Amino acid sequence: MLPLGTLRKRIEPVVLCAQIASAFFDTGLQMVVKEQCAIATDALNPTPTEDSRQKAMSNFYMIYNMLSKFVPILPAIILSKVSDLGYRKIPIVIPLVGYLVSRVVLLLVIVMDLPIQAMFGGVVVHGLSGGFCSYWAGVMALVSLTSTEEDRSLHMMQMELVYGIAGLIGSLVSGHLFQLYSVDFKQGTVLVSLSVFLYFVCLVYTMFIFLMPTVSPSAQERNETNGIDTQYSKNILNILLLFAGGILFDVAVGGGMEILVTFEMKEPLNWNATQVGYGNAAGFLVFLTSFLGVMVMSRWVSDVTLIIIGMVSFAAGIYFMAFVTATYMFYLARALTLFALIPMPTIRALLSKQVNGSSYGEFYNTSSIIQIIQLSLVLLPPSLVLLLPSLVLLPPSLVL
Repeated sequence: MLPLGTLRKRIEPVVLCAQIASAFFDTGLQMVVKEQCAIATDALNPTPTEDSRQKAMSNFYMIYNMLSKFVPILPAIILSKVSDLGYRKIPIVIPLVGYLVSRVVLLLVIVMDLPIQAMFGGVVVHGLSGGFCSYWAGVMALVSLTSTEEDRSLHMMQMELVYGIAGLIGSLVSGHLFQLYSVDFKQGTVLVSLSVFLYFVCLVYTMFIFLMPTVSPSAQERNETNGIDTQYSKNILNILLLFAGGILFDVAVGGGMEILVTFEMKEPLNWNATQVGYGNAAGFLVFLTSFLGVMVMSRWVSDVTLIIIGMVSFAAGIYFMAFVTATYMFYLARALTLFALIPMPTIRALLSKQVNGSSYGEFYNTSSIIQIIQLSLVLLPPSLVLLLPSLVLLPPSLVL
């Protein structure tokens, strides 16, 4: 068992608790959006159709996702600069405040029967606090600072594993919790209330309990800071290629996942809350299989080969997903993506190895490149999200 002092220096409890809360929120939001869009569509159209309900959902998620991706750009850049000045907690604490506020807004939508458009205000507050981009960049910066260059890929994958296990647990129970209600509490109240409570616990832990770990730079990093290592210019091509690969892959993954959110809610699947939770859990199970894949395959293949394997795995799964017409086929397609989460942590780790400390000045170090790639990956996917929701209205065979 870890001593209390050592445990207080671990960021894993925050990641675990926050991701369980996020899984609760995601399931709750999907079901609330489905219900409210159906009610609004039925009130406006004398003969509502499944396509009209689906169009209302797609329009909501298009605006919601655009706000969640564009609004955090400038705040996240500012928070990353503050972090580089030595305030490592700030990029984690401020986004947690935004998470808490946005989850409270969903709770108010359920309890007070507010229109679902109120969630746009919640996501703007969430974005102005830096959003997931700033939060995850802050977490990965801590991982980068407290790991050596040799084992950085493994440590990053371990953090992704904690994230995935938490999402898996939260998703498995979220559907059942959503259906809990009584005379005094509406359906979804218990689930979203738990999400709010868990984010509050994360915020208190990060602010008052978590201790920043002491960073002891390696000899190589000290040499780089003193200007001994001058190979940075030779790494520019590698950095550009890694950025390009990471951004393009993130566009593909982000676009595919945005389609699935609304595709699950319409025919031929038309899932209820429990099935939505199980479907989300299948996605988080990929974190575990990807971690095991890195653990096993990294002994025999290079990081570049691992990235290619992960990309091929995702491409095969999302291609098969275009032909899904039944629930069992959905899970078969998910099974093909078992290594789909290997590329991004590996790319981050490779990038952190390519950039020398001396290239960032006195206050910059390997954590900066982790934040830079996180901020870069939020720029391009929104343009694709604009087009993808409309594709959900087409037959699966035409999505290709």
